[in-house]
Parts: sequence; structure tokens; C-alpha cells
Amino acid sequence: MAEPAPSPTRTAGRPPQQVVPPAPPPPELARVPPRRRGAGLRPRLTLVCTAVVALVSALLLWLGWLLVGGVARSVPSLPPGTTVRVGNVTVPAERLNDAIGAAARADVLRAGLIAFPLVVAAAAVVSWVLVGRVLGPLHAVTATARRLTVESLDTRTGLQDARGEVAELAAGFDAMLDRLQAAFDAQRRFVANASHELRTPLSVLRTEVDVTLSDPDADAEELRRMAGVVREATRRADDLIAGLLLLARTESAELNEVSPVDLAEVVVPALAAVRAEAGRRGLRIQVKTAAAPTRGDPVLLERVAGNLVENAVRHNVAGGWLEVCTGTADGLARLQVSSSGAEIPGDRVAELFEPFRRGPVARTADTPGSGLGLSIVRAVVQAHGGRVWAEPVRGGGLTVTVELPVR
Repeated sequence: MAEPAPSPTRTAGRPPQQVVPPAPPPPELARVPPRRRGAGLRPRLTLVCTAVVALVSALLLWLGWLLVGGVARSVPSLPPGTTVRVGNVTVPAERLNDAIGAAARADVLRAGLIAFPLVVAAAAVVSWVLVGRVLGPLHAVTATARRLTVESLDTRTGLQDARGEVAELAAGFDAMLDRLQAAFDAQRRFVANASHELRTPLSVLRTEVDVTLSDPDADAEELRRMAGVVREATRRADDLIAGLLLLARTESAELNEVSPVDLAEVVVPALAAVRAEAGRRGLRIQVKTAAAPTRGDPVLLERVAGNLVENAVRHNVAGGWLEVCTGTADGLARLQVSSSGAEIPGDRVAELFEPFRRGPVARTADTPGSGLGLSIVRAVVQAHGGRVWAEPVRGGGLTVTVELPVR
């Protein structure tokens, strides 16, 4: 009779406990059998070199054997009826050539059988040593690759005496490590800055909610004030996340849509979006637009113009000025945005294109933004095969110039 299945255990006042089988380990933790590796490159190359030397030696021995027999047959013949002693054998004159050829071939074969294994053994030893010296730099590159981790990307092969293709391989490997290290360092800085920037609006949200909830006498006005602060904090977080997504999409993906674009046209909606804010701050706007045809993603290029104009307005001074110019120069479509503002040291201008860099002006309620504007501009311009740079304006301010290939 079959035994009854065990029933779930019961505890007083508690529901029955179900026996849950253990979950299988995740795929990445499953034991992966080691990959079977064949013979290394050094023994295989040594075997190939030795086989080639053995084949050539055997061919030379065979040719020598044939040539000695042919030379022996060309010896002048003696008068018939005479005898000649060849070695310890007396042969008639008629068979002299055959006897000399056989004796010569036997001597060549005897010497060849002694020299052949010696030559093959010497070839194997020399091939092993030479192949080892040739593959030594490759082993150094392999050892360096095995030692690499995220924390030791500054390790290099250090091959100074390599020559030829091996030197090119080592130099290419070191250059790849330089790029990887730069990419990982930039990623670390980006993640750290993004975490810091996201922590600010979240801290504001938590503080406002906690303070309001802890006040038992909070009235409708206090709740409205908290709602306004929360709305502003969520807007900042939303802008930051949208900027991060746009920056990541621009840096890691190819252009989805490429069509003719005139930079003079993308400037129009960018100026319209900031005209009200510029009016409140009393900014004088001067526009000098000429045709600047190029090819690219219209949405991204409009974002370039929008970011430049927004930065010029937000980081300007009250009663300042703003100038937008488009046109062509040296066969390139150009967009240039200049504005007044705080003085920026020349050695700090390049830093403005890094994520979360805002220049000397501290962020306030009047200067919103996540510090991603110019970094997005740089990513979009590079994706379109162009270049962008900035120059400080004498007396305070900044000029940003974008150049793109003309269509």
C-alpha cells in the first residue's frame, strides 16, 4: 500500500505552512564546465617547423642519392675483360659503373640516416626556442588581459623591445585599454553626478512631506505651499531624467532619421520658447540668420539650438544681451550663440561640456536646469559628424559655436 503524502504542518493560530522546493540557482551562478583547450600555439608551430625541416631534409637526401648514382654512371668505362676492385669486391669492368653507383648510394644513405635525425632534432630545438621568443610578447599581452579588472584598468603590457606586428598588437592593446579606462572613469563620474543630482529633488520631496505631516495644525495654505515645492522638485527630477535619457540615446545609438535641415529654421522655435523669459529679464536679442543647410535628425538639431539658447538666457545677467547667428563658413554650416553673463576663466570653458557642469553661476530657482545642456549639444553634434567649442566673452559671457557638414 502506498504511504500517504505528508500533510502540511500546522501551528496554532497560523495557516498551514506549504513546503516550497528550493529555487534553482540562477544561470549566471550555474557551474560552467571548463572549456577544453587544445595544444598551444608554441608546440604547434614547433611541430610545423620541424615537419618542414624533416621534409626538406628527406627531399635533399633523396636528391643526393639520385645525383650520386647518376655521377657514378658517367665514369669512363674500362676495356672489356678487365677486373676492378671496388671496396672489398672484385667486379668485371662491364659492371664497374653499377658497382660504383651502388657503393656511393650506400655511403650517402648511411651518412644521411645518421645526419637526418640530428638535423630534425636540432630543428625542433631551434624552432622551440625561436617560437618561444616570438610568442613571448603575446604571452605578456595575454597575462595583462587576465590581470585586468575594473579596478586595474591602468595596467599596461609594458613591451618596449617588441618589433613589427607584435609591437603593433601591443600598442593597439594599450590604446584599447586607454579608451576603456577613459570610458569607465567617465561612467563613474557620470553615475556619481547623476546620483547626486537625483538625490537633491528627492531630499526636497521627503523633507517637505515630513515637515508638513509632522505639523498637526497645517492648513490648506501650508498644503498648497508644500504642493508647489513638490511640483517644482518633481519637475527638476523629470527634466534630469529626460536629459539623461536623451544623452544616453545620443551617445550610444546611431541617427534614426536623417533629412535636410536648415539651422536657420531650427533657431526660430528655440527663440520662441525663451522669448517670454528673456523679456522678463530685460535681455536684448539680436538674430542674424542666413541659410545653413545640413543633414541630420531634425528633432536632435532643434534640441541643440534649444539648449544653446536656453543656456544663454538662463545664465545671463539682468538687462544683458543675446546674439544668435547662422550661416556657412569654410564649407560648413554654422550656428553661433553668444551672450553676456558671468566671467568664465578660459581654462574652465572646456569643462562646461561635461555632464552636470554649470559654470560659475550657482543654481537657483531663477536658473533651473540639470547641467546636461552642453553635454547633450556635444553628443548630438559629434553624432552628426560636426564639432562644437566655446570661447569666453570679454567682460563676461560665453560664445558657443557649432559646425556641421553642409548637405
